[in-house]
Amino acid sequence: MAILKLYTYPDKVLSQKCEAVSAVTDDIRKLMDDMLETMYADKGVGLAAPQVGITKRIIVVDDKVSEDGTPGLNPRFLVNPEIIKKSEDMIWFNEGCLSVPGQCAEVERHRAVTVRYLDYYGKEQILDAEEYLAVIIQHETDHLDGILYIDRISRLKRNMIIKKLKKQSEE
Repeated sequence: MAILKLYTYPDKVLSQKCEAVSAVTDDIRKLMDDMLETMYADKGVGLAAPQVGITKRIIVVDDKVSEDGTPGLNPRFLVNPEIIKKSEDMIWFNEGCLSVPGQCAEVERHRAVTVRYLDYYGKEQILDAEEYLAVIIQHETDHLDGILYIDRISRLKRNMIIKKLKKQSEE
């Protein structure tokens, strides 16, 4: 496995709509393994392929860590994820993103979602997710459509975050 380069805002790859994966091959599994290692190395809970420069519909997530903070208790690999059902009730969640380093903002999301996807072996699965896992899945599937969490907040808050990111990059 390898740690991949993370692309950060405002890189254009983050605003592109991703292509569906035609088949889960050994190359796709290697990419997913590398994405998971990259996510863990940066202490993330989700990572989408465009965040490592690949415009394919692939995400990895892990919503569980051990009591000592060690990740890796519940890794999930989702190829061609499609949210097929969303709850009517909404929640606010303080989100961050490996591609928007050092920044967070409150984002409104559906409290629960149902997602259809291909797993690590190419088998179709359906997952009902609530609360934290639902937020992670919505955040990561947004990446596959070229949407960042900062696109879902007020213009004022977004501009403040962008200003902070520019200042960070200048330092």
